[in-house]
Amino acid sequence: MITRILNENIKEYLQPGKAVLIMGPRQIGKTTLIETLAATEEHSLWLNGDDIDVRSRFENVSTSALKEMLAGYELVLIDEAQRISDIGLKLKMIVDNVKNIKVVASGSSSFDLANKVKESLAGRKWEFRMFPLSYSELAAHHGALDESRFLEKRLIYGSFPEVVTSPGREVRILSELIDSTLYKDILSLDGLRKPDKVVKLLQALALQLGSEVSYAELSRTVGLDLQTIEKYIDILEKCFVVFRLQSLSRNLRKELVKTRKIYFYDNGIRNSLINNFNLLNVRTDAGALWENFIMVERWKHISYSEIFCNCFFWRTHDQQEIDYIEEREGKLFAYEFKWNANRKSRFPAVFSKNYPESEFNVVNPENYTAFIS
Repeated sequence: MITRILNENIKEYLQPGKAVLIMGPRQIGKTTLIETLAATEEHSLWLNGDDIDVRSRFENVSTSALKEMLAGYELVLIDEAQRISDIGLKLKMIVDNVKNIKVVASGSSSFDLANKVKESLAGRKWEFRMFPLSYSELAAHHGALDESRFLEKRLIYGSFPEVVTSPGREVRILSELIDSTLYKDILSLDGLRKPDKVVKLLQALALQLGSEVSYAELSRTVGLDLQTIEKYIDILEKCFVVFRLQSLSRNLRKELVKTRKIYFYDNGIRNSLINNFNLLNVRTDAGALWENFIMVERWKHISYSEIFCNCFFWRTHDQQEIDYIEEREGKLFAYEFKWNANRKSRFPAVFSKNYPESEFNVVNPENYTAFIS
């Protein structure tokens, strides 16, 4: 079994009086993680929100009933917690009223889980985001040298656990992942009246990978108004399909403002949406796949390592650009992502002039491991 970094991270935060929330897409390994955590406590109770009996036990439950249900346990773990009505209030009742018990809840959609618990659990929770397998996790399992040999596979098929552990069946597994992610988590949400438009929107985003995204252009392509486009992208982000990167603007005249790039949480999901699993040497989007891979691997590293920073890209009206910028420790760190290690990249003069204390680095296949692990 591939050891997940979150397993050790979460253990440090398990304590009575606060709930640990784990959020991430379906089939990412949350249930396996919960099984591992359950094995660390002799007296643990594992409940699954997909089970109708579990949901009925929490229906209109009182504090005294919760105390009786959890008596004798030191750890309660609730998988697919968003399926339980008023889950935020139920978790608050446990945290506030059941003595000496630790609580873990997981959900496949932050759209459901986070919205239902944030207000109720204010000051009573620790939140963790779970991603597809990271480079660090895979390198620890296979060895860094062997994992580096799989780089092209990761750019094409991504790193969902079942995809990684089932060589030869990647395309079929990704197709089923698309079905469960789109149709079970997204298209079933209230307010999504045009599911065909959501699929068309995702395909349009997949084809614009690595480019600045125009909501107006998406509106024309997909056939939805701007407000609906923004609403659907927000839902896709909360369901861990895509994430947005905003532009850096400090009111310099040439900088673009209110623009964004949109990346996919997994390269395999992106390629499955457009049904393109060709090898990199015959693709025109190898650079975009490299940029998406590096971006999401960096985000995994930032999240798991608890690095607190602001993240941007940068572009001017005259097309000077930087792929990625982190603001941390009172300083800007700028990065260019180059699939071709032989291509030179210069620090844009406008940027270096206006941000003289910033650092500039190029990330390519020869040095990327230090950036993402």
